[in-house]
Order: sequence, then structure tokens, then C-alpha cells
Amino acid sequence: MNRKKKINDAFQSKLKKAKQKLHKSNKPKYVSKADRALLEQQEQAASVENAEG
Repeated sequence: MNRKKKINDAFQSKLKKAKQKLHKSNKPKYVSKADRALLEQQEQAASVENAEG
């Protein structure tokens, strides 16, 4: 019984990993705090240019 369980567990773990690769996460990609601040500055500069133009 232990041999069957060991083989089955190995198969299940490989199957689980394969399914995880196929599944795409809906979670947004991480953006660092410094990058967020830089993006915010760029957006503010763009909005000021649009308001003037």
C-alpha cells in the first residue's frame, strides 16, 4: 500500500504543478512604491499639459 501511495502522491503533485502553469492569475503585477510615485508624477505632468493645451 505504501508503494502505491508514494507513486500516486508523486503523480498528483506533478499534475497539480502542471495545472498551476495553465492557470493564469487575475492578480495585477506588483509595482514598487518608487515606480508608483514615478507614474503618478508622469500622469500629473500629462494632465497639466492637457489642461493648458
